[in-house]
Amino acid sequence: MAKPLEFYFDYSSPYGYVASHRIDAIAAKHGRTVDWKPYMLGAVFKIAGTQPLVSYPLKGDYSKHDFLRSARLHGVPFRFPSKFPLGTIAAARGHYWLGESKPAVVHDFDRAVYGAYFAEDRDISDSGIVADIAASLGVDRAAFMAGIELPATKAKVKEVTDEAIARGVFGSPFIFIDGEPFWGNDRLDMVDQWLATGGW
Repeated sequence: MAKPLEFYFDYSSPYGYVASHRIDAIAAKHGRTVDWKPYMLGAVFKIAGTQPLVSYPLKGDYSKHDFLRSARLHGVPFRFPSKFPLGTIAAARGHYWLGESKPAVVHDFDRAVYGAYFAEDRDISDSGIVADIAASLGVDRAAFMAGIELPATKAKVKEVTDEAIARGVFGSPFIFIDGEPFWGNDRLDMVDQWLATGGW
């Protein structure tokens, strides 16, 4: 059986958000699944000496325009958050805890967290808000709050972040097809073609 696509992302990434609405359908079209891997993009910025796109002169204004345009193109609800960027460690821990305890809801959780931030302007750096999102999916809120504080859960986020850096991941979204890397929502059409043809 073909390997899953690996989808590295940060919940504060606008392009990751748009890609999250597209990646599963593209993979399924070619008989693949997707392994969603939230990681800490801020750790990459420190190593690479970079910043979020909106922090750069000239490029920042263009990026904000393009976030909205990309979302419109793909029919994804989007409004630029009032607090951007922000920390997403609680959400990432929630993903990995749910992956172990309630895997059936983990991708619904991912999409709900993304939507809460980029469609509803909710502060997903607040672990209480992230817990509310999980609870809206039928997850026990107290268990979730305890789960994201477990040493193993914390260690998993660090492990995946370290893994991403070791593999050369430097942005969000970042996708691997059988080891072949693709960076950015604007590469998803290329991802589709690669899957269709086997590469070039």
